[in-house]
Amino acid sequence: MAVLTAPDTGWHTAWLEAHAEWGPGVHEDGFGLLPCDEVGSQAGFASWVGRLSDDKQCSYWWIVNGDKVLGGIALRHQSHPLVSQAGHIGYGIRPSARGQGLATWAVARVVEEAHMLGMEQVLAVCRSHNTASARTIDRQGGVLEGTPQESTVLRYWIPTNPPRA
Repeated sequence: MAVLTAPDTGWHTAWLEAHAEWGPGVHEDGFGLLPCDEVGSQAGFASWVGRLSDDKQCSYWWIVNGDKVLGGIALRHQSHPLVSQAGHIGYGIRPSARGQGLATWAVARVVEEAHMLGMEQVLAVCRSHNTASARTIDRQGGVLEGTPQESTVLRYWIPTNPPRA
């Protein structure tokens, strides 16, 4: 059974396995990974995990099951400078774990967290060709802002007060 856990240095090997599955580059949404982060070494990984833990404008969780890191999810707080572009919620599921409902489950948990922080709604964005992500957001009651033809990026507002799946 998957759980959300705070980033921790004990997940280094498991995180690297997930990172390798995505392939080279920095593209794991929800992990807060920046191009300047060096995560291959224990020291670099510890520095990155420390940065995530110290971030007062964003909360991070890793989606884990047993000894595997399956994905990551972040809740950007109202004051975060990327909210208008990237939304409040960012998430990513490693390729081998997709299609199992993990994103839907994790987004529901983080929407509950947003509600506990006093947020009445959260913004979630995805590219128009990312139909899996759009379905995940739809399942959480996301309401599309504008029309899909207006942009390659879809913006959805999810109310935080209804019951979650």
